[in-house]
Amino acid sequence: MTGTSIVEAAPAKLNLYLHVTGRRADGYHELDSLVAFAEFGDSIALTPAAARVALRGADLPPAGPRLAIAGPFGPALMGENPANNLVMRAAHALAARLGREADVMVALTKALPVASGIGGGSADAAACLRALARLWGVPPDDPALFAVAAGLGADVPVCVAGRSCYFSGIGDVLDEAPDLPETHVVLVNPNVPVPTPAVFKAMAATRAKSGAAFSAPARFTRNPADAADLAALLLERTNDLTAPALTVAPVIAEVLAALERSAGCLLPRLSGSGATCFGLYATAAAAESAAKTIAATAPGWWVKPTRLLPTPPGAPALPRGIVADPVAAQPASVPPPAAPFPDTGGWGVG
Repeated sequence: MTGTSIVEAAPAKLNLYLHVTGRRADGYHELDSLVAFAEFGDSIALTPAAARVALRGADLPPAGPRLAIAGPFGPALMGENPANNLVMRAAHALAARLGREADVMVALTKALPVASGIGGGSADAAACLRALARLWGVPPDDPALFAVAAGLGADVPVCVAGRSCYFSGIGDVLDEAPDLPETHVVLVNPNVPVPTPAVFKAMAATRAKSGAAFSAPARFTRNPADAADLAALLLERTNDLTAPALTVAPVIAEVLAALERSAGCLLPRLSGSGATCFGLYATAAAAESAAKTIAATAPGWWVKPTRLLPTPPGAPALPRGIVADPVAAQPASVPPPAAPFPDTGGWGVG
């Protein structure tokens, strides 16, 4: 907590491997993935009972969550309908679930690219849920948090957990994963947004033509000893979304090639549906050197060296039997206009 604000990190989510294992009758795909989180990411600062000031010529807004957006990738979100913003939906849905009034200011610092395959929006919503839970004294493993998270989207429950784990079903099954060794990472995005539905649509079209079988789950049978061993295990697995993502954004091939050429790269891979790719490295020096080289050769790309986060000691057990809250699946009831909040240095939406 900083002063009167509750601060929660929203770290980048990485699918170290991702297998599409089937498709349900309702059209949703089932997945098997080892998820890890990077040290770098967005952040949420939640201030309770934020003062609501009427702008000149406007009525005082109703009590409820307010969102201020700043950071290098904040402008990409400022034109969207606030009713569809996952952070606002998270605040409204958890308040409804718990019978509370979410009269708070949520300040989102957007440091991750939008629609980039590293769970930025999902991580932001999860951070908002965790911050509200702290404000209201809700335990971090309360089923309500995960029910709301599942209603918001497939990646949100794993982001609420915020630690390495296996992810299956449609995001509603989380299982313990082995402790990951110290591993450094370079994240690279060509500044091309890739909508996830477009990638799954391309994959479905390819499978319809080829009749290819779905992949099998591929969980580790042993713990990786170090970063090189982790990379070796991951090389036996893949990201099934890579080929369809390349049809949506061919530049991903250039990103993967740049990572593979970098000195010390143990494994280049696409995360999620892209377009962000990551490379694994044994040391921070190797990752930082690779990031500098890639940024120099491709100045229009977003490049960030970081590391995988370890599972914190005493982390709560992962939830079982997550059932999505139907209220969370609906857009929030939010007034549509956006207005500047000079005190936050960003933009606010009602």
